[in-house]
Amino acid sequence: MSQEEYRNQDGMENPSRASHPGKRLAPSGKSEGSRTEKASRPRKKRKRLGAWGVLIYVVCVLGVSALLAGVSWMWANDVLALNKAEHSAVVEVAEGDTVDQVADKLKENGLIEYPFVFKLFCAFTHVSGAAGEEDAKITPGTYELNTDMDYRALVSSMGSSSSSRLTTTVTIPEGTTLAQIFQMLENAGVSTVEHLTETAANYDFKFSFLQGELPLGDATRLEGYLFPDTYEFYMGENPVSVLNKMILRFDEIFTDEMRQAMTDKGMTVNDAVIIASLIEKETDGTDQGKISSVIYNRLLNPTSETAGYLNIDASILYATGGTEVDLNADTPYNTSTHTGLPPTAICCPGVDALKAAVSPESTSYYFYALGDDGVHHFFNSYSQHQAFVASQELYQNG
Repeated sequence: MSQEEYRNQDGMENPSRASHPGKRLAPSGKSEGSRTEKASRPRKKRKRLGAWGVLIYVVCVLGVSALLAGVSWMWANDVLALNKAEHSAVVEVAEGDTVDQVADKLKENGLIEYPFVFKLFCAFTHVSGAAGEEDAKITPGTYELNTDMDYRALVSSMGSSSSSRLTTTVTIPEGTTLAQIFQMLENAGVSTVEHLTETAANYDFKFSFLQGELPLGDATRLEGYLFPDTYEFYMGENPVSVLNKMILRFDEIFTDEMRQAMTDKGMTVNDAVIIASLIEKETDGTDQGKISSVIYNRLLNPTSETAGYLNIDASILYATGGTEVDLNADTPYNTSTHTGLPPTAICCPGVDALKAAVSPESTSYYFYALGDDGVHHFFNSYSQHQAFVASQELYQNG
């Protein structure tokens, strides 16, 4: 049959039949021949583990399981404080220590084995932040801890109300300066000079007598207000708490009657503290009332001889930090060149000096001098004072 006859028979041209006569297409468009070839290919057989393969697999699974179980058991022992040798240690948590730093300290002191597990425990129990921050569960301080404590007990034992927190007793003598007190507290492990100084300068303590006259920015604003007494402090205690405790004691000692007495004089609590500090440094305690009277006479009723100058050497020594009086020292604490009271107290006075500052004796004294007998002698005039000084061997060599 010709191509034309073929076309006429079907009514249309069929290229597939024309080009591949005798072959039938599969439904997918592929020839039955290609399907037969694919079906005749042999399937790959999966390799099966032999007896040794199965054994090795089982051993690996068991080994990994045993390893994980062993590690988990060791971690659990550390978390729960099981099977630990008896051991105790003193751990100091500093202001601002993070959980990471605390964990490292516990490890260094032999109280835990796995710091990272302790960190995870703290994360899951919401113990975060730095020691001393608001709402922190770990408080700065020095603690006596032991290996009987599990992780939860260790955390609670480093809290603000912990019985494991170590305390120390510090006695502050009358007449001690602010700088001396801070050094004593650092030596006792209560806080550091740096933290105490920064707090004294910048923390706004909520006491009325510290407002207004004593602006923030200088630690000496608290000079005179840290009442000398015997205190029990936590080791590593927050400096705000340390200073607040001593200021609160001053607030208890300086009564409402004493405040009213100063108001009646037209003076302030701060004036009383400064005067008391001068009295404290100028006397051994036997003549505080007379010393106070001299100060008041010079302040409130100055004469031509005194002209409002207090001429108190102890004030100059406070500013210069020396042992010899420099009458030419360029400082507002030089009461020989500046009239009135010095800017702040020059020490922290005791209760007797405060009482003398509030209630001076009534005298006409404007001068006093220490005699060869070791006591102060008082005078109304400068000429009397000078005559006495000239008669004492104490003043002959200088």
